Amino acid sequence: MKLEIASPYAVSFSCKRYHYAKAVPIAQVSYSVFNDLDEFCGVVVYGPGATPNLSSPYNKWHGQVLELVRMALNGKQHTTSMVLGASLKALKKDAPLVDLVVSYADSDQSHLGVIYQATNWIYTGLFNAGTRGAFMINGKKTHNKTVHSKGVIQSLSEVRKHLDPNATEFFTKGKHKYLMPLNKKMRKKILPLSQPYPKKKSNIDKNDNENI
Repeated sequence: MKLEIASPYAVSFSCKRYHYAKAVPIAQVSYSVFNDLDEFCGVVVYGPGATPNLSSPYNKWHGQVLELVRMALNGKQHTTSMVLGASLKALKKDAPLVDLVVSYADSDQSHLGVIYQATNWIYTGLFNAGTRGAFMINGKKTHNKTVHSKGVIQSLSEVRKHLDPNATEFFTKGKHKYLMPLNKKMRKKILPLSQPYPKKKSNIDKNDNENI
């Protein structure tokens, strides 16, 4: 397996082709993944994430904490956990000021974060459960930012008035939050936040190690 710094094209192509969200996140450090046959397997993307205060809970400044915003892979990789481990190792070398990586497993996609549990990330709980995460517009889940980009106020009445008279609100089940410290000092600092891993109740999480 080989990792290389990914081009913007590789990130865009992989996120749109291989990831269920079909959206391209803001990237800060990204890697293209190749298997032993030198076949392109997709990308791993680290970035600032959608949360403006990503670093503040850990008393770090902007840039010292990154989010694993995408693992958009096509299945030709050895294992996703191997790719994740290799990308974290590369990140420590290429971005030495980064102390912590944050990632989320989306309950709305029936994910628990099995890959994070298998690679010893620190679990800190379920966040934002029960909050309005989007609207259902014309039968399609549409995020608040998309509604805003259309020039519509993010309220159900305005969405029904301007976009879809039958629109409804989508309330999220929340996201499981995981942390990966990149040095011993940070690990010691966040270890008290650790909670028991959420467990599978069925086979609903079988695709969790494919595309994050």
